[in-house]
Amino acid sequence: MSAYEKFAPSRRGVLASIATVGVAGGVLAATRPALAQTAAPAAGGKTFVLVHGANNGGYVWKYVAAQLRAKGHRVYTPTLTGLADRSHLMSKDITLETHVTDVVNLIKWEDLRNITLVAHSYGGWPGSAVPERIGEAIGSIVFLDAFMPDDGMKGLDLNSPQSKKDVLAAVEKGEVSRPPRGGEPSPTMKPEDVAWLKSKATAQPIGVSLDPIKLTGARDRIAKRAYIRARGYPNPNFDDAYNACKAKGYSVFEVPCGHSVQVEMPDRLTEILLQVAA
Repeated sequence: MSAYEKFAPSRRGVLASIATVGVAGGVLAATRPALAQTAAPAAGGKTFVLVHGANNGGYVWKYVAAQLRAKGHRVYTPTLTGLADRSHLMSKDITLETHVTDVVNLIKWEDLRNITLVAHSYGGWPGSAVPERIGEAIGSIVFLDAFMPDDGMKGLDLNSPQSKKDVLAAVEKGEVSRPPRGGEPSPTMKPEDVAWLKSKATAQPIGVSLDPIKLTGARDRIAKRAYIRARGYPNPNFDDAYNACKAKGYSVFEVPCGHSVQVEMPDRLTEILLQVAA
């Protein structure tokens, strides 16, 4: 017997291997639908898309997302381009439209319908424009201590004095981002959460503050609308947004905490989101 004949697989062995692979492939194929179904909400479950604010990423929703998922709901927490786990994509080409597209494409590619879109802080900018592109997929929209710009406004129009100064300084130096200032954590927040937020904060692309937003009022045509104001965080822009929403018939809520409501009061926020969810 030659060396080749000694070690070459027999025809019977090859066929057995093929059969085994075939069975395994069949098992995998059979399990694929079940695996896909695990991503779907439980019976009666809702679908949430949670959009973070400046200097943060999708991670900031971890407490709320965990609670919603534990109750059988589907939750998506995208990170906007150039921030957090996508900070390696920081670029001069990032604009508000980039962040709008981040959210729109998630909704499209995941085939999401009747979602509850939640926008926190800066997230109110892309959150206001997303309904212009894909309003039919949104059943409920919630602005969480968020900016609510009018048509034609740009970020610089509503930036705080410090943020505006940082953006203009970056433009003058030819830089593409402004640094996080770390001023959002509340004095009543747990020290470990304050440290966590500060350790994760990343620079904010300045391009998102330079272009005017284009709105036709699609956000106000969403069936269910709400605004949540964190009274522990003084900000006249958010007071104005709260009052405007109240006048337009939005459901309005107030919470006694700082700006990062999803970190400081996740239990109460989860309750409100479920109350106003589509």
